[in-house]
Amino acid sequence: MRKRFRGLRAAFLGLAVIAAGTLAAPSAQAQDADQAAADVGQGRAVLITGASSGIGLRTAEVLAANGFFVYAGARKQVDLDMLNAMENVEAVRLDVNVQEDIDSAVEQVTAGGRGLYALINNAGVVLLAPLIEVTEEDLEFQMNVNVFGPYRVTKAFAPLLIESEGRVATTGSISGIVTWGLGGPYTMSKHAVEAYTDVLAVEMAGFGVDVAVVEPGNYKSDIMANMVERMREQGYSTEGSMAKEQIDRMLASPSDRSQFKEPDEVADAFLDFLTADSPKRRYMVVPNEREAAATIGAHIRRLVQLNEDQPYEFTRDELMAMIDEAMGEGSE
Repeated sequence: MRKRFRGLRAAFLGLAVIAAGTLAAPSAQAQDADQAAADVGQGRAVLITGASSGIGLRTAEVLAANGFFVYAGARKQVDLDMLNAMENVEAVRLDVNVQEDIDSAVEQVTAGGRGLYALINNAGVVLLAPLIEVTEEDLEFQMNVNVFGPYRVTKAFAPLLIESEGRVATTGSISGIVTWGLGGPYTMSKHAVEAYTDVLAVEMAGFGVDVAVVEPGNYKSDIMANMVERMREQGYSTEGSMAKEQIDRMLASPSDRSQFKEPDEVADAFLDFLTADSPKRRYMVVPNEREAAATIGAHIRRLVQLNEDQPYEFTRDELMAMIDEAMGEGSE
């Protein structure tokens, strides 16, 4: 399904380039392509939090180009102005930590009269520190945005989503599966998103609302730059840290993550979730085989550790039979 829509989108963009190179009226073929793009989203309204850059911005662009009307959440006025200049996009002042902003966003979307077909909980932050050194204040900040943010926004917009029998997706991470040194606060928050997704899916199924988590690997975004900016504002110093060398090396790397791919594949995953007849629960989106292997391997190691030396330990054949059964269920 994702490949089909990705190819469709590429065709639309190619036609747009051709049309832009001439002063003649759009051809019938170009008009048909525009109509087909509009038919994909059918004018349905989608709210994206954290839409000012990176994954959120690219997803807003892709969805708007495919016929969705996008309510794009951001905090800074310069970002709101940028989003409002985009076609099929309306900016929403939205800090997921501020209940007044969330309530105002509900009022704005309701007043728009389009209802709300889908919510994409994308706003997120990263905080890196050794778990035996991280302050409670910093850990609370990490959880407040990445876990309580989706909880607050989904709760507020649930009536509109239930009314439309719509869809809810949250930007997780392969760090919701894998773990790594200094990543404790971040990986804890993304592990929580995994559980949040599964429970919400069960609870919303009775209302006809589909729920998913999109789990990106390493793509270009501002998440690290925002972390570094916050650390500098707080006067953070690595002096005395057990991980001084690691943190200094991390802070010296490109904070704009320009070494990674643009998040086009992640945006395409959200498009697939919103348009598939039978959307998946999980969309792992990684830029290379190495990250895929690391993520799936982490799951397998956890399975082995759970099963090992427990009173009802399963044999390899029994485990393989369970995997075969689960794969069958996943293909339905």
